[in-house]
Amino acid sequence: MPLTTSERRLTDTIAAAHESLLRDLTTHVNLPTGGVAAPAMDESLALLTDRLKRLGAECWSHTGEQPPPWLFAGAAERAPRKVVVCRRSGTGATRMLLSGHVDTVHEPDSPFRQLAVAPDRKTATGPGCVDMKGGLVIAIAALEALEACGISSNWSFVLSTDEETGSFAADRFLREQAKLHDVGLAFEPATADGGLVTERPGSGQFFVEATGSPAHVGRDFKNGVSAIDALARAIPPISALAAPDEGLIVSVGVINGGTATNVVPDSAKAWGNLRFATPTQGEKAVAAIESACRAAAGKATLDVRSTLNRPAKPATPGVLTLAGLARAAAEDLGQSLPFSKTGGVCEGNNLQAEGLPTIDTLGVRGGGLHTPQEWIDLSSLVERCQLLALLMSRLSERSFQEWSKQNGQ
Repeated sequence: MPLTTSERRLTDTIAAAHESLLRDLTTHVNLPTGGVAAPAMDESLALLTDRLKRLGAECWSHTGEQPPPWLFAGAAERAPRKVVVCRRSGTGATRMLLSGHVDTVHEPDSPFRQLAVAPDRKTATGPGCVDMKGGLVIAIAALEALEACGISSNWSFVLSTDEETGSFAADRFLREQAKLHDVGLAFEPATADGGLVTERPGSGQFFVEATGSPAHVGRDFKNGVSAIDALARAIPPISALAAPDEGLIVSVGVINGGTATNVVPDSAKAWGNLRFATPTQGEKAVAAIESACRAAAGKATLDVRSTLNRPAKPATPGVLTLAGLARAAAEDLGQSLPFSKTGGVCEGNNLQAEGLPTIDTLGVRGGGLHTPQEWIDLSSLVERCQLLALLMSRLSERSFQEWSKQNGQ
């Protein structure tokens, strides 16, 4: 349908902000927030929260739970991760919960450190430019545009620093806030065709630690118990559990063990990832991993630790209603918004675990995620910001319950 006068003013305001959006993107991409770069994360959080405060939000900073020490190839986190919760009460009809993360997968000392704009100014590359600093930039700009156009909205914003490592710090705060809102909006990158992900699996991690008995290979080989052999026996049946056509992925991704070639190894470790369609499927997979390790242990011991830290995110009726509102807004802007599902996971999983209808790929377009070729389509800064602002404007005018009833829910 044609945009109203108010909506046209909103989208025009954003269209005029292209250069400021690019400047903001440059600022945030050039902050090295990968790994455990706490100072850069703190700076990024401060820049974002200062702008939210200027919109009238109250902000609270928290220190979240740390992940299990076994999780990251045996290395515990070196610093607690922060979570900032900002709340702005307005007269908007729908209580909207926004979420986004400032952390990236790119190490701070990587040569891939800054935003580089292509000569034609159509694309740019840089660490986190689409995942998800571009998303954060357009989210803040959309809120500012709503305010500038006199559209009162009712929102909270959870800003996290550990999405890429499992959201162990953010999980509690995401879930707490999910209970207080009507819809969730998160800013992971759009799919390759510019669309929305409406369905995600759950995810978890597992760790297998093998312990044997050391011995000199030449003098005392018979009395040694190889931890590596035991782990090697366990890995094939663990990997065989994968049934991707049924929504189950079981993948051993990292292994290490032993100290020298002339010593029977008394220690070996493996780390793996799980993806599952339902909680029961995930729990059964963990039980099967434990069973495979018992069968493979021999004279060694094989201990299994696991966490199913992100529940699956199905395409519920509420999700499809919210996605339909986003699609209608996109079409009114002359954009297309196809729906899809993916094997990836994000904070949207955590939000929806508390029953909050959530769409989580409202961010910018681009590609090369998690690689030194990560790139952004710069035209999507304005386009996706307009889409987000228009969606939030319409949610502010009518409650989500009304929209749901209109769609027969």
